[in-house]
Amino acid sequence: MDLAIETLNLTKLYGHKVGCTDICLRVPRGQIFGFLGPNGAGKSTLVKTLMGLLYPTSGEARLLGKPLGDIAKRRKIGFLPENFRYHEWLTFRQLLDFHASLYGMSKTDKKQRIPWVIDKVGLSGRESQKIRTYSKGMQQRAGLACALLPDPELMFLDEPTSALDPLGRRDVRNILVELRAGGKTIFLNSHLLSEVEMICDTVAFIKHGTIIRQGTLDELRSAEINVEMRLEGITDQIRSVLVCIALSLTIKGNTVLASVSREEDIPLLAEAVIRGGGRLYELNLKRSSLEEMFISMAQEGENSAGDY
Repeated sequence: MDLAIETLNLTKLYGHKVGCTDICLRVPRGQIFGFLGPNGAGKSTLVKTLMGLLYPTSGEARLLGKPLGDIAKRRKIGFLPENFRYHEWLTFRQLLDFHASLYGMSKTDKKQRIPWVIDKVGLSGRESQKIRTYSKGMQQRAGLACALLPDPELMFLDEPTSALDPLGRRDVRNILVELRAGGKTIFLNSHLLSEVEMICDTVAFIKHGTIIRQGTLDELRSAEINVEMRLEGITDQIRSVLVCIALSLTIKGNTVLASVSREEDIPLLAEAVIRGGGRLYELNLKRSSLEEMFISMAQEGENSAGDY
């Protein structure tokens, strides 16, 4: 498998405080990868470590097949930080020219690429305005344009749509899907779970600096299937059989909420009710949304101090 990101027990400590620990990721090329977790979970620590802004305490990582810090590969990586601040006295075009120079782009490449990214992020006609006149949403578009400049094979985007209105978020989604279709890989940090659910191929959840779940959305949803039944005649016998089948069971009046790990267990629930003499009127299958999975994962409490 051709991997864009590969880490092995990657760890970053701040003295005795954990930023992230024993991170093991394998992200194939050509995917949109969602990285999720509560505030303070270690998301920004990992991104900064992969980008070379922090040095890892231990472990290994490779980006685009090369170790961290490889100069040639860094030119093919785009980055949009969450807390971006740009030179407000520059015009947008001047900002792009400056960033293109930092990437070592030739004059020919600049001439071709700068107009393309201006149009791609929807700021055509605004390129001569100074950054100080831009709204926060326009500045976020400008930051995305900077990340797109080198035609990157891999992009790290930290909350790329947080300041955008719904139309702006749709525009960014379309850009990311288009990049994926072109074989690009996007590492996406976002608290907008509906956005993640719409475009991400795989996701990972991090908590207290450790990845606790990862996989495709279908794999994560299938790990626990929620079933709602409406019935009458619940007896102790029915209850005892349901408890043996379900991972968890809640009974409220004539409504039974059960979670199972396999679809094959669903007919067993119905069979337990009918064989026990109960009357089953309704059975609904409910797979957890990404938001529900996130809340379930984080419900032990969030660290409100913010990402490191």
